[in-house]
Amino acid sequence: MSPELTVLLAVGLPLVGTLLIVALGRWPNLRDGVTVVTSLAVFSLVASLLPAVLAGRVVEAQLGLNLIPGVPVAFRVEPLGMVYALVASLLWIPNSVYAFGYMRGNHEKHQTRFFACFPVAIASAVGIAFAENIFTMFLFYEVLTFSTVPLVTHKGSSDAMRSGRVYLGVLLTTSVCLQLFAVLWIYVLYRQGVLPGIGFVRGGLFGNALAAGAVSAQMLGLLFFLYIYGIGKSALMPMHKWLPAAMVAPTPVSAFLHAVAVVKAGVFCVVKVIVYVFGVETLRLSGQSAWLVYVSGGTILAASLIALFQDNLKKRLAYSTISQLSYVIMAAALLTPVAIMAATVHIIAHALGKITLFFAAGSVYTAAHKTQVSQLDGIGRRMPWTMAAFTIGALSMIGVPPVVGFISKWTLLRGVVESAQLGGTRAEELFALCVIALSTLLNAGYFAPIIYRAFFRPPSPEDEHHPHGEAPVSMVFALCTTAGLVLLFFVWPRALLTLGAAVMEAAT
Repeated sequence: MSPELTVLLAVGLPLVGTLLIVALGRWPNLRDGVTVVTSLAVFSLVASLLPAVLAGRVVEAQLGLNLIPGVPVAFRVEPLGMVYALVASLLWIPNSVYAFGYMRGNHEKHQTRFFACFPVAIASAVGIAFAENIFTMFLFYEVLTFSTVPLVTHKGSSDAMRSGRVYLGVLLTTSVCLQLFAVLWIYVLYRQGVLPGIGFVRGGLFGNALAAGAVSAQMLGLLFFLYIYGIGKSALMPMHKWLPAAMVAPTPVSAFLHAVAVVKAGVFCVVKVIVYVFGVETLRLSGQSAWLVYVSGGTILAASLIALFQDNLKKRLAYSTISQLSYVIMAAALLTPVAIMAATVHIIAHALGKITLFFAAGSVYTAAHKTQVSQLDGIGRRMPWTMAAFTIGALSMIGVPPVVGFISKWTLLRGVVESAQLGGTRAEELFALCVIALSTLLNAGYFAPIIYRAFFRPPSPEDEHHPHGEAPVSMVFALCTTAGLVLLFFVWPRALLTLGAAVMEAAT
């Protein structure tokens, strides 16, 4: 099979899976079987492209659609997109297995509709990852938003519908009013001959235009601002409200939003725009991106502080995600090769750690019907597998050995040091170092009490009279699988660093 056909299949096959899931809705076992087979097939297709990408080969494909003049809906596989596509397609597999146990264990309704939405979202994620130009990325970005709204509102309650409106309102407002405006502005500059195109190119689109005076530094800065805040899925404050609101959804959806597709789409798009639209060197010379270091650092600290006071476990994890996403943005904003590498590695590390944490939270809810941190006294004695996995995920979020989060934070510190060596602004570097140190303490502050309660406090009298065990086997299996990956990539960091190095080389 040619690589070009593989790209098109990776985007299109999930849509076929959706049709089959709907058709087999009356037979749950067959429906779930289609979900597993489709997820395995999509990951296999994406992974088969990895050798070509690492070898520096350009793989391109087109759908044959020109929705706006001179701009095809097209795909081009490069190292950064490869990372996001691998993360989304790989984690869809355990997320599906976990969802089978969760949906049946909690007797959720409308399960066929629920499982039919996931492949559409995965197709959108792969389309975003492999987008050749900013219009294609915007198109699939919007499809991802609409395909996940039914997942957020799945329960159909008034709270779920209200949360769905917040989710759709924030993401649609930012993308249409800001990101689309930036896309059209860049398109106009292209049609005027100011820019060479609207595709993602090495070194960015704006370098020559800025040097020739065709684009001013102020215009570049405004476009950059529109793009950064137009990508609402990155949850950069104050455009973060949709993420805590979405926690009303079933836990497999929360895991999908935080680790598999949605928030990863946000930070991926931010990094891709920095690297391939504006250009690392162009932004460094113009000085128009310095503010992003402070805004992302402020988001890290503010979200961590809010997480400290959340008793609801999923909301605590949600604010943790907002904080962790901004590590990726702050790393990219430092505009050094190693920092870009750190952003890439942290996308992977956060995905593995956060999906583990949400799986654990959902397992506790399914087996013990507990949702609050204050209810977790002694839960580790009755659900040792679940809480051991939670501990592994929490350690990764804090960034201490022996888990993969340590690798990404260490690489980020190297990026800060490199920024100093390349003549970066001393204030920015000191600020980044302080943020990393303080946020690590805050991460420990909101995760350590959960672990302490689970293992070192006696169960409540109510739990003594109503003992409970682990969640369904499929949920525990998926949970242990992702926790194992968190440990594996610490022991075997070469895989992460190889991908990060490929992104770093393509970015400079």
